[in-house]
Amino acid sequence: MPHESPLPVQAAPAEVFEAAEGPAYFPRESSFVHDAARVRYWTYPSLLPGAPRLVMVHGFRGDHHGMALIAEPLRAGWEVVVPDLPGFGASEPLTTRPHTAREYAAVVGELIDRLGGGPVAVVGHSFGSVVAARLAAGRPRRVSALALVNPICEPALESGARVPALAASLFYRICALLPGRAGDALVRSRTITRVSSEVMMKNRHPGLRAFINGQHAAYFGAFSSRRTVLEAYGSSIRDTVRDVAPSVACPVLLVAAERDDLGSVEGQRDLAGRFPDARLEVIPDVGHLIHYETPRRAAALVEGFLRGAGRAA
Repeated sequence: MPHESPLPVQAAPAEVFEAAEGPAYFPRESSFVHDAARVRYWTYPSLLPGAPRLVMVHGFRGDHHGMALIAEPLRAGWEVVVPDLPGFGASEPLTTRPHTAREYAAVVGELIDRLGGGPVAVVGHSFGSVVAARLAAGRPRRVSALALVNPICEPALESGARVPALAASLFYRICALLPGRAGDALVRSRTITRVSSEVMMKNRHPGLRAFINGQHAAYFGAFSSRRTVLEAYGSSIRDTVRDVAPSVACPVLLVAAERDDLGSVEGQRDLAGRFPDARLEVIPDVGHLIHYETPRRAAALVEGFLRGAGRAA
């Protein structure tokens, strides 16, 4: 049965948003080859000797940088590993397989096998939540606990953001139809990136908004090709966490946002009820950018959950 957090949804604190600050540590880069593609990942060595391992999965059009503000505080108790999904960031695109949540789950599963050791905890944000949930459902012996930040609880075209989702679908359809350079230029448009960034942010703090816009400008265009991003986009609006929720055996934490346009609180409660063992935490006032707007609060929720899951095991 799901357990919902007692955190109030209505009574938001005056300053729920956090100051923009970068991580104090630069992680170590490594790589491996999957489907003839070099997949790169970054390791934050733990401050705790012999610490357990935690793997984090970024969202659509993101890369490992987007998880840094959550990864940094978690390395106090865990060795944190964050890959760039194939075709995004510094990782090469897959050569024979499509760029979908199913294939990405296989990539992250291989990474976990290559790292060795026992089962690991997995954290996924947004589209990464779909990848992480599929991994946990398909590899129950390798995933000890699952934390999903801004989980995708329903298809985009069924969510409260149906109109923006239809607009985004039209945008990507046009990108696919345009010839060569025109299509490539449009899909990488900094103007479109800025508009989507402004829509997703819920805070009004100039410094934090400038930081988030800078992050999106720097990394949202870091993908290998138009084909890669179109394949991943198709998966991101089609696949959801609820598709595999009943098959996830490990303890699950959902870190949802009160104002997330891609998943209502009601939808997140429904999603929590589909897992055999899930706990829901709702952060008030924030939207789909928990990893930028309230990352330390998210890290504290994940840390508390993982410590509890470890004791339960």
